[in-house]
Amino acid sequence: MMGYHSPTFCLLLCSHFISVLCSSPSPTHLCSPNQSAALFQFKTHFSINQTASKNCEYSNPKAKTTSLKKGTDCCLWDGVSCDNITGEVISLDLSCSCLSGTFPSNTTFFLLSSLQRLDLSFNDFRKSEISSNFGRFPSSTHLDLSYLWFSGLVPYEISYLSNLVSLHLSYRPTTDLIGFQAPGPILKLEKFAVNEIVRNLTKVREIYLDGIDMSSIDPNSFVNLSYSLTSLSLFGCHLRGKLPDNIFKLPNIEYLRLDENPKLTGQFPKSNWSSPLVRNLSQLDSLYLSFNYFSGKIPSSLTNPAKLSILTLNDNQLEGFLPDNQNAFPNLALLDLSNNLLSGTTPSWLYTIPRLLYLNLGNNQFNGHISEFQNRLLIKIILKDNSFRGPIPSSISKLVDLTSLDLSSNELNGTISLNMFSELQNLKKLDVFDLHSNFIEVSNNSLVGTLSGICNMKFIEILDLSHNDFSGIIPQCIGSFSQSLSSLNLKMNKLHGAITSIFAKGRALKNLNLNSNHLEGPLTPSITNCKELQVLDARNNMALSELQVLVLRSNRFHGPITAATSPRSLLKLRIVDLSCNNFFVPLPTGYIKNFKRMINTIDDGKGILTIFTSIDLSCNNFEGQIPRDIGELSSLRGLNLSHNNLIGHIPSSLRNMTRLEWLDLSSNKLSGQIQTGLLDLTFLSSFNVSCNQLVGPIPKGKQFNTFENGSYQGNVGLCGVPLSRGCNNNVLGQPPLAPWMNSHEDDGSKLEFGWKVVAIGYGFGFIFGAAMGCGCLRAGVGV
Repeated sequence: MMGYHSPTFCLLLCSHFISVLCSSPSPTHLCSPNQSAALFQFKTHFSINQTASKNCEYSNPKAKTTSLKKGTDCCLWDGVSCDNITGEVISLDLSCSCLSGTFPSNTTFFLLSSLQRLDLSFNDFRKSEISSNFGRFPSSTHLDLSYLWFSGLVPYEISYLSNLVSLHLSYRPTTDLIGFQAPGPILKLEKFAVNEIVRNLTKVREIYLDGIDMSSIDPNSFVNLSYSLTSLSLFGCHLRGKLPDNIFKLPNIEYLRLDENPKLTGQFPKSNWSSPLVRNLSQLDSLYLSFNYFSGKIPSSLTNPAKLSILTLNDNQLEGFLPDNQNAFPNLALLDLSNNLLSGTTPSWLYTIPRLLYLNLGNNQFNGHISEFQNRLLIKIILKDNSFRGPIPSSISKLVDLTSLDLSSNELNGTISLNMFSELQNLKKLDVFDLHSNFIEVSNNSLVGTLSGICNMKFIEILDLSHNDFSGIIPQCIGSFSQSLSSLNLKMNKLHGAITSIFAKGRALKNLNLNSNHLEGPLTPSITNCKELQVLDARNNMALSELQVLVLRSNRFHGPITAATSPRSLLKLRIVDLSCNNFFVPLPTGYIKNFKRMINTIDDGKGILTIFTSIDLSCNNFEGQIPRDIGELSSLRGLNLSHNNLIGHIPSSLRNMTRLEWLDLSSNKLSGQIQTGLLDLTFLSSFNVSCNQLVGPIPKGKQFNTFENGSYQGNVGLCGVPLSRGCNNNVLGQPPLAPWMNSHEDDGSKLEFGWKVVAIGYGFGFIFGAAMGCGCLRAGVGV
């Protein structure tokens, strides 16, 4: 039996003692009272508001200051770290803490003199200035005051923090690239502060100053940046002038972001970059130079950095050919060269970059063929607005992760095989497929077969096959194959047959363009299921040749109405109601000429649609004169052009509309006299030209003897029965408008009286036209 004093027992005992000693927690010091008080007082300056951290880069902002409670050890509070020996606060992370309020310039917060790390990012200190007291943390190595909505000047005292290795002062998130407007005063950095930062921060490795106004800074101020620098981000800083070449010679630079500085100019060195310079870029991972004003050529050496994963040079003035370097970009994931002046054929390496996910060469002057893509990882390919020719690469159908393909506006030609389109069904993630404005043909002249693959693209959002030579019929699936489809453009092809596709409910379709094909038959009624539809363009087809009634009144349609070019458009149209929208420019004369059934009506025994024809364009913003061609619509029973901005005289050709029963030209700016030829309209039961600028005597006789004052009021130059104002030798004068004519209220009340007369004289005309006019007035459509 082993004794207590044996060497083995002593060894075991010592081992146990050491184990217990090592497993015991190290002694820690409580946070000192003055540090705890400083933090607690700092907390009282702010309220908690979830929107204050809405742009937080973390998914769940947390109000960390709720853990700051009196009587507890501040070293245990959220975001607080202390020195294990002294108990001094050395790190404070209150990022994304939903803090909202004014940051005090003098607060006990600045008594935390031992702070080494301070992160207050993604809170809302709007209308506050950055206090110079932030320069009172001599031990600080990391300072993050980004996205706090500070305003005013960045204090030069920041340069006192000579031990800084990381400085983040960005004013806005770099995700806000488009349409950003700074709320109120912006943060500015002036020359002296920049010079001091560059001179004193010799250990700094990261500088992020995105969105700070540096419009007064000479880019040469950054020439002597620390050689320790690994990251420099000056995104959207209003820099202007020439960027010094030294920026590219920082030996340890990994991340360089200078984009969104439209007045920042520069060129890559014209010579082949020297070997030392290439070695300087060997650590470069991300280079953003888009939306600047760089010119010249892209040097071959820029394609060498082995670690480069992101390169954006888009929206500059770069020109010339792409360099030919077979070992280019071994790790590149994103390449954007769009919106430059680059030209020539694309080098073979572009199609073999092994890790490339995003490729954008759009809006340049590239030509030649698009080669087969060897990389199967591609997610987005944008080659639009160039001069590429030849066939579409068959390898595209093998890119199973592809979400966007835009080859539009090139000179691509050849045939898309049935097999290729059937293989497109494998592209389950594709949501943008744009081939418009090319010269592509379809094999076997059968669009049905060629679109069978597209019908399986359940998540496609934009499908543009316009300006090609597609033929055949439109397949049934077009209206329902993708719930995400927002834009379908098949215009300028050779499609034929009826539009019988079923448009399912709940679809997101906003733009449907079938313009200039050979489509015919009725427009499918299921189009009304597309509640978000904003543009429907089926002109220059035969699809509307059977259309008899078109009623689009009381919507929010706006813009011009383009004239039809097909002689067979709208041949059988009898009723047109576009009232109470926001159409503008001159009346659509091109369509009016095609209203053949309004010229010669044939009684085919089908009831009211055969014998009744009318046009209601009231309550819009149509301009110009009433076209003379409208008088050719001799079978028209009703015409309402009221509440527009029409000018000129009432055309004499209206006398040819001998079947006209109601005519409303009120609330325009028509001038001249009422033509006596209108006496030939013997079926006219309702006539309204009120609120214009007409002059002269009112015609006498026939139907005109039945019209009352309401038909003419608001024309102070008119005279004669039924007005109380008699005619004299000055009736052709143009007196000034009476003040009451500028009052919409008075116009409305007087016109409403006129419509009541119409109701008595012509029931159906009132329902179709007069009631709408009254409704428009009540809706606030001005005269």
